[in-house]
Amino acid sequence: MNHNIIFYFTDQQRADTCGCYGQPLDITPNLDRLAKEGVKFEYAFSPQPVCGPCRAIFQTGLYPTETGCFRNNIMLPRGVKTVANYMEEAGYETAYIGKWHLASDGELEKPPAIDHTITPIPLELRGGYSGFWRACDVLEFTSHGYDGYVFDENNNRVDFKGYRADCITDLALDFFDKRNPKKPFFMTISHIEPHHQNDHKHYEGPEGSKEKFKNFVLPEDLKALKGDAEEEYPDYLGACESLDKNLGKLVNKLKEKGLYENTIILFASDHGSHFRTRNLDSHLNGYDDYKRSCHDACLRVPLVIAGGAYKGGITVEELVSTESLPKTILAMAGVDVGDAMIGENLLDVVEKKDDSRPNEVFAQISESRIGRCIRTPKYTYSVYAPGINGGEVDRADIYEDDFLYDMEKDPYQLCNLVDDPHYSEVKADMRKRLGNWIEKSEGKRPVITD
Repeated sequence: MNHNIIFYFTDQQRADTCGCYGQPLDITPNLDRLAKEGVKFEYAFSPQPVCGPCRAIFQTGLYPTETGCFRNNIMLPRGVKTVANYMEEAGYETAYIGKWHLASDGELEKPPAIDHTITPIPLELRGGYSGFWRACDVLEFTSHGYDGYVFDENNNRVDFKGYRADCITDLALDFFDKRNPKKPFFMTISHIEPHHQNDHKHYEGPEGSKEKFKNFVLPEDLKALKGDAEEEYPDYLGACESLDKNLGKLVNKLKEKGLYENTIILFASDHGSHFRTRNLDSHLNGYDDYKRSCHDACLRVPLVIAGGAYKGGITVEELVSTESLPKTILAMAGVDVGDAMIGENLLDVVEKKDDSRPNEVFAQISESRIGRCIRTPKYTYSVYAPGINGGEVDRADIYEDDFLYDMEKDPYQLCNLVDDPHYSEVKADMRKRLGNWIEKSEGKRPVITD
């Protein structure tokens, strides 16, 4: 019998908000428990730290430079075969709940030409999810930390009252009373927490978060670089704690329905948050608030998989990219997509099947600049395209050095060594590796200069 699969993912959540990744406060007891049962990927990274582009990867298993979804406000192209298409072909019932962010299309910072931001998403724009649907395109437009609405599979508006993460989870739990018990299911719960509420310009935790988490300990990068974390971090942690409570609610429902033993849960986030500490340099060409950078604050995310073959409380130390999640989810369902998708089956990493696997990850940066970066256990190297706006085009032919960090000496990426002559050989090696990634993913090797 095939395993049921739940992809529970959050928005803009740093790995270090979680106990199993070193958070000193008791924020994530339910996730920590799953990590003890399953597999925790210690070093998991986003391949594209912007909401829409990362979601496009999660649905298609293709880089945004291939689908065209390189920035927000670009819809998923029709005709691309998605994870949901494959899963339904494999006999799975699908369900999608929460934030979609792939059904409206237009220029940045202007009203979309095709606009489903606050209206129902038609079936043909749901990326192949033909079943249970409780979602809207831009959840931060239809809701706040408290109260809002989504739409169901019949385009009916579904209002909710209460803290948003609670309500989105409750809507997801309704699926278990409606599903077809003869089929395995693939469910995606796409939370918007702890993402800042755009129109309020704040993170919105549950009421009382400021008091409850007033004894927060800032991560070292935020402590050193200031930004707005002093003000925002308690609400950010409050939102993360709520997400974890709701993960616990989901686990309890699965147990109550007798489904837990046959269900695999994947917990991840699309990207992290730098709390307005990065992209303050002269290379900014576009805009940013919290995420569009090569730094670990933006790229390093929690990734825990529990259930099925993912068991034993294992911690994987190898670097992995969440670009691998589509291929991994399909492999769980017995679907081998081969080279039709980027990334790798993460079970191969858990089982150490490939000794020759390069221990490095690649990311494309957009909106704040056209950037590319590579992260290894020892170094982070990033380049940018001078004079080109990262919200206007998806790639460049010529890049220049942006950052080089020695992760062993400088784990919080505070000292840029890109012009340090002592690191010229390291930079040359990292530049060559990055060029290989760009050529492989985008079909052309760019020129990278000092």
